[in-house]
Amino acid sequence: MVLEIMGYVAGALTTVSFLPQVLKAWKSKSTKDVSLSMFVLFTLGVFLWLVYGISLGDMPIIIANLITLVLALSILVMKLKYG
Repeated sequence: MVLEIMGYVAGALTTVSFLPQVLKAWKSKSTKDVSLSMFVLFTLGVFLWLVYGISLGDMPIIIANLITLVLALSILVMKLKYG
């Protein structure tokens, strides 16, 4: 139970860390300082973590990576759109 709670807290902290970048890119319509190759690789990694979590049925991994994937994809889409 304690490890599961720790997993949820860790997932929440790492996921929420992306919100400032998403909001900044959305408000400024600029992603010039964001590395495209880094976000492509990162997004692929998060997707694979999500698949891994699903295969284990591990809800902290699934929830954290699903939300992080949405945030990372939004930054990636903005990078492609705004440059």
